[in-house]
Amino acid sequence: MKKRALLGIICFLMLFFPGCGIWGQEDNQVIAKPENVELLVWGAEEDKELLQQIFASFQTEYQGQAIFSITYAPMSESKCKDTLLANLEQGADVFTFADDQLNALAAAGALEPLLEPQPIKEANLTNAVEAASVGDILYAYPLTADNGYFLYYDKRYFNEEDVKTLDGMLAIAARNNKKLTMDWSSAWYVYAFFGNTGLEVGLNPDGITNFCTWNQTGGDITGVDVAQAMLNIARSGGFANRTDTQFVDGVRNGSVIAGVSGVWNAVILEDIWGEYTGAAKLPTFTCAGRQIQMASFSGCKLVGVNAYSAHKEWADKLAAWIANEQNQRLRFTMRGQGPANIQAAASAEVQNSPAIAALLEQAEFSQLQRVGGKFWDPVTLFAQNIASNNRTGEDLQKQLDKMVEAITQR
Repeated sequence: MKKRALLGIICFLMLFFPGCGIWGQEDNQVIAKPENVELLVWGAEEDKELLQQIFASFQTEYQGQAIFSITYAPMSESKCKDTLLANLEQGADVFTFADDQLNALAAAGALEPLLEPQPIKEANLTNAVEAASVGDILYAYPLTADNGYFLYYDKRYFNEEDVKTLDGMLAIAARNNKKLTMDWSSAWYVYAFFGNTGLEVGLNPDGITNFCTWNQTGGDITGVDVAQAMLNIARSGGFANRTDTQFVDGVRNGSVIAGVSGVWNAVILEDIWGEYTGAAKLPTFTCAGRQIQMASFSGCKLVGVNAYSAHKEWADKLAAWIANEQNQRLRFTMRGQGPANIQAAASAEVQNSPAIAALLEQAEFSQLQRVGGKFWDPVTLFAQNIASNNRTGEDLQKQLDKMVEAITQR
């Protein structure tokens, strides 16, 4: 009787207080409302349409897990570091940037090591992984492996033999009252003339200051030899010192028939030149009485996650999504940019791209860009004066000495 009475009391209580029994646990669960996730993304202005498609697929992939509000804002990949470090807490949650900014961003605490680096390392090209790492520590997601430059040309004016020497190309351009262009307002491109001469520039062990021998007075090739070669090019009727934008404008209006640029212009040039679009490694140029192969800086674009993001977990998921194989393929299709992902880079579409083929051909003569911040302005100042036919009239050695002194300033 006691057991029956006790059982009856328990049943009675469970009817009126179902939350106290195991039968009512499911009814009593609280369903969590998806959190509101606001993310700011910085990317190249030309990537707006591409990124909007990527954001849409990301939200579809994670539908129901959060309420997303993803905002895109254009930001030059070359200026990303300075803008971000000016105010980390107000900066983008996710951002694309050039790999030469990685060390400074990591040192400032703007980036943290990726939590699961091994799958990323295995999925991407070795040079892209190295570009995204400080030592052996991966700090960002590899996005492209094509941040270099090479030669574009109009096949109606040049054949494959013509594009082997800069002298020959400049002569053809001058005869046709056209131009071959290169941007000497950017030290990035100016490296092309010094890189394969035995003259050197790079980072000191402190990772901040530079060493530079571009003003060298001894050896097979001196700094003055290179400066004089550049001056000779500047005086050619077939040459024009123009920015990337001006290069494309010249191609569009027919005044430019060749130029030094990168894969980011592949799609637009193919739209203009069509079947006559040519691409090749950089030509040789005359220096100290011999032909010197033009060099290039190489690098990668990366995707970073702001260590101060209010939604760092979701920011990391979005960064990984932007840089995954599927979206690197999409980036190539829409923007012509070479993938860092191994599988995407091996696709037939990428391998058959004239621009990518030219970049790979130039890779033998390229160097990963590793210079400190004081490299850029002095080289631009020097090259701009040479491009203007040495407007100042100053002795070339003195100009080189001033440039190197500023580059190596501590």
